Amino acid sequence: MSSGIRAEVKVDAGGTCPVAQASKTADSPTHSISRSVNPTSGARMTEEFMLDAADAPETDVDLEEVFDYGSKKVYRFDRELGQGCPCEAVEQFDCPVVDIHTRDGMLYLVFHAADMEELQSVIGRLQELYPTVDVQRLLRSEHDRPDHSLVFVDRGKLTDRQREVLETAHRMGYFDHPKGANAGDVAAELDITTSTFAEHLAAAQSKLLDAILDV
Repeated sequence: MSSGIRAEVKVDAGGTCPVAQASKTADSPTHSISRSVNPTSGARMTEEFMLDAADAPETDVDLEEVFDYGSKKVYRFDRELGQGCPCEAVEQFDCPVVDIHTRDGMLYLVFHAADMEELQSVIGRLQELYPTVDVQRLLRSEHDRPDHSLVFVDRGKLTDRQREVLETAHRMGYFDHPKGANAGDVAAELDITTSTFAEHLAAAQSKLLDAILDV
């Protein structure tokens, strides 16, 4: 049986997500986001979310207040599918989005990928469509282990500099085959020496491998 991966990804939706817009204009995170597709037309989607704000936030869609919890309110909107929604981009790979929330105008999506190849395809598609895509956490289920243990990869284990080195190397194609950039190219982009780049990269990879291999 293949090893599944649970991924949490932060996406700058680039103005395509009304919920992220609401979070940004109201300067408040959103909660309890739910989505449904009209079963008769199959071409429209209804979405609800909870927001801690006195007044309805500004978005590109008309919001309907459907419930008032006092300090928090539930809003609903309806729109056609195919408007560039990040959730739809993930679901094109038959990966249901199992959790959605927003914070500081950024959209956080959680989904399960069947394997690393599927995960890379989803992340690659998101990177093609949106200005910022940041993998926050990966949780991997190792079915070949007797105890079905989990491997948890948390970006928080990396220092800011280690994360910057990894992200820059990835963006420039350092890990591609054939390579899109060599160590000297990435070091020059970061304005550091090649040896310093190698040290940061080795430290970052060691931390991630320790988590993956359960060292």
